[in-house]
Amino acid sequence: MKIAIGCDHAGFKLKEKIKACLLKEGHTLEDYGTYNLKSCDYPEYASRVTRAVRLKRCKRGILICATGIGMSMAANKIPGIRAGLCHNLEGARLSRQHNDANVLVLGATFTKPALAARISRVWLKTKFAGGRHARRLKKIIRIEKTVIVKLLEK
Repeated sequence: MKIAIGCDHAGFKLKEKIKACLLKEGHTLEDYGTYNLKSCDYPEYASRVTRAVRLKRCKRGILICATGIGMSMAANKIPGIRAGLCHNLEGARLSRQHNDANVLVLGATFTKPALAARISRVWLKTKFAGGRHARRLKKIIRIEKTVIVKLLEK
């Protein structure tokens, strides 16, 4: 699977460890930065990764910052993006199975590398369940489209 990955300075070390694990598993990665520990602003990297997912350059995305909260907020502003902040395996599984999340967000402060790799694996392998969840997802998409149309009308 082709995955877009990005982080800010606080997520850099964890991003590099996750990349190594995913490459070993045969995934293709597009790294949208940052590429070092120099202080930077997370919305820039959230924008890069979500754009790649939205435009279907990559099937899914992974974002990492200190807590995951800022990246989640920035990512979920982008139409078509459903970013899920996951701190454990069950949350990762359910974010895909119930919500069809297309971006995984991790908090480097709260998630050790081994757990982050396991969360990523589970998240990438889990399929959307459909059924009642598809009905709910359509409602989320309808809300998103309604808001966008109203903004464009102003």
